[in-house]
Amino acid sequence: MVGEAGSGGRLLAISDLHVGYAENRKVVDGLRPESPEDWLLVAGDVGETVAHIERTLGTLAQRFARVVWVPGNHELWTPPTDEVTLRGEERYRHVVDVCRRLGVVTPEDPYEVWRGPGGPVRVVPLFLGYDYTFLPDGMDQAAALAEAYRQGIVCTDEHMLHPDPHPSREAWCATRLTQTRARLDALDDTPTVLVNHYPLVREPTRILRYPIFAQWCGTTATADWHLRYRAVVMVYGHLHVPRTTFHDGVRFEEVSVGYPREWTRRTYPPRLRQILPTPEGDLPEWPSTQPPR
Repeated sequence: MVGEAGSGGRLLAISDLHVGYAENRKVVDGLRPESPEDWLLVAGDVGETVAHIERTLGTLAQRFARVVWVPGNHELWTPPTDEVTLRGEERYRHVVDVCRRLGVVTPEDPYEVWRGPGGPVRVVPLFLGYDYTFLPDGMDQAAALAEAYRQGIVCTDEHMLHPDPHPSREAWCATRLTQTRARLDALDDTPTVLVNHYPLVREPTRILRYPIFAQWCGTTATADWHLRYRAVVMVYGHLHVPRTTFHDGVRFEEVSVGYPREWTRRTYPPRLRQILPTPEGDLPEWPSTQPPR
């Protein structure tokens, strides 16, 4: 059964908290709702260790009426510093179990309906991964990966994000796409807010300082999902370039905090982004010249 909750407050979002950094833990300390009915969408990369993830999401779940989480790539790493040594699918399922104990909604749970201002909309947390299809023109996957190594712009996923038991990260992505499409195709026509760690379309990655990094930033298989699944807003992170853009008339919100070396250079502090109700007046610009992750 689809969950239904929310009659007031705001639907807020943030991502890429990276709480392994003390400066970012202070950012989390300051994340507070304005209303007891505020919901918070967390679009991945809370931290690298299960302890950091559990502590942070547990804190936020105590403050907000509802917390909805999707995994980023960092939550799926198996770093040598983490006493939890699970890999791949088992690691993801373990973090899902942690979230459920905390009352945090995950991509494995029923999609709840936000009935506050700007609703009703169905909040859809997604875990899809990437499949190396955001490629430079004229390059195939092998050539793009080789070029990334030549430039020294290689995502740490290549060393710490294990796809077990899937044969590759792109195979895991293909499985998640199939499973998720089946769920979404079964929904009614209620508008949605789609939440994913990666953008569902390629365009946001084109501003990256190092374009070769885009291959770790999503999949072309989702290029029409914001239209096909009736999105009023698409929320994502990962790029560490917080900004508002529009694609096919749909608002896309990149809501990441990023690393201290990035956000401390900006003219605005890390803060929660209001997703619904739509902010009045012109939507703000979120300029950034930061490099990719």
